[in-house]
Amino acid sequence: MFYGPTDFMFFIPALIITIWSQWKLRSTYGKYSQIEAKSGLTGADVARQILDGEGLDSVPVEEVEGHLTDHYDPRTRKVALSSDIYHGTSLAALGVAAHETGHAIQHKHAYAPLHIRMAIVPLTNFASGMAPLLLLGGFIIPTAFKFCLDLAILAFTLCVLFQVITLPVEYDASRRAKARLAGMGVVTEREAFGVSKVLNAAALTYVAGLLVAVLDLLRFVALRNSSDD
Repeated sequence: MFYGPTDFMFFIPALIITIWSQWKLRSTYGKYSQIEAKSGLTGADVARQILDGEGLDSVPVEEVEGHLTDHYDPRTRKVALSSDIYHGTSLAALGVAAHETGHAIQHKHAYAPLHIRMAIVPLTNFASGMAPLLLLGGFIIPTAFKFCLDLAILAFTLCVLFQVITLPVEYDASRRAKARLAGMGVVTEREAFGVSKVLNAAALTYVAGLLVAVLDLLRFVALRNSSDD
């Protein structure tokens, strides 16, 4: 939307990293979803064991539709696993399941970045929805262009902040997942390497998301500066 020649100095690197991160996730997940864990446990089994071991026996583990739709819902305090992960016994399934329990553990221990992210989710959703409308309004009403652009920049800044906060939340959840899997003896040392590969590839997509958010912010800051010339 509204790209000019100078925008590509931001766009091309972010696009390359985004495509590469998605390819890396698909290829890594595909590889380790074909390798069965020796324990024979399913993703649901592992999630339940980790949660119970943390005293979170009241947190349910539920199956949801979709592919890689796994998540932890802090509002209902439940771990939701896609069918492939819920029933899967692969290294990828165990890693993803353990990662989602990592968020539940963060919630239990009042991990600050998680609570900050939870607090700003409604505002971030509103800002991300309003930003394109503000930009459109600025181009439709030229007299209000700078004002609308300033508001859009504030909205994009909030989106960048959300992505920045998301990084430690996701990396910490993966760290907790790896520690729990190793501590429980669910995976061998060799299997832990595969689990780590899957989780690192997934985390890379959040890095890409941050770069895209920064790209949007920078290009509109540049647009705002050029409007002063």
